[in-house]
Amino acid sequence: MEPIIIIAEVFAALVFLVLLSLLLRRALYSLIDRRIERFQSELIEKQVNEIQNMYRQVRGWRHDYRNHIQNMKIQLSEKNYGGLADYLSELADDLDAVDMVVKTGNVMADAILNSKLNMAEKLNVRVNVKANIPGKLPMSDVELCSVLGNMLDNAIEACAALPQEERFMRVYIGRLKDQLYLSVQNSAGKVRRGKGTYLSTKQSAGAEGQHGYGLFRIDRIAKKYGGYVNRQSEEGVFATELTVPLG
Repeated sequence: MEPIIIIAEVFAALVFLVLLSLLLRRALYSLIDRRIERFQSELIEKQVNEIQNMYRQVRGWRHDYRNHIQNMKIQLSEKNYGGLADYLSELADDLDAVDMVVKTGNVMADAILNSKLNMAEKLNVRVNVKANIPGKLPMSDVELCSVLGNMLDNAIEACAALPQEERFMRVYIGRLKDQLYLSVQNSAGKVRRGKGTYLSTKQSAGAEGQHGYGLFRIDRIAKKYGGYVNRQSEEGVFATELTVPLG
């Protein structure tokens, strides 16, 4: 066989392999995109259900408002001040359970944050929050809520795996040097790594798993807008920081 023919056949084989590799890569990315989209839809549905549950509690309290007023009037007319004080204390506790204590300036973020923080408090997680979201963001509200929801879900899951006395979570959201800055710190047990990155509490080191899409989604949104994600683990504390340019 002529050398030129051999070279042509080798070249053709290389071209075929390159094209095959590109097609396989495109198919893989398409598959990942579909899985992420499905995961994100399920996550948003879950978050909507959590928010609706919180609002149902608020509506339930408002529905009982007249009954509460009538009961207090009776206690007052009978000069049962001790009973009235106890009743007011119970109402205060009931309101604390549904009160939207965090106001960031972004309505959708408020709903997600307060829903997640309500979940954390039910698990007896000590929570410290400071949040103020700038009016103009490069990302959509859906993307912002996706980032917040995933970051807080991961923190709550990590806390839930620990004894109650060790559970804590600190959240900070604000403007830092013309950037949107999000920071979530939480107590954590042993943190696992795989392929150079941290794994979620429901991932295994040998497989990405569905729950790895939350971390991937955070990274992808940050990259889309020229941002940066930093994760660190040290002495029982796990921290996630995200920055996205505002300009």
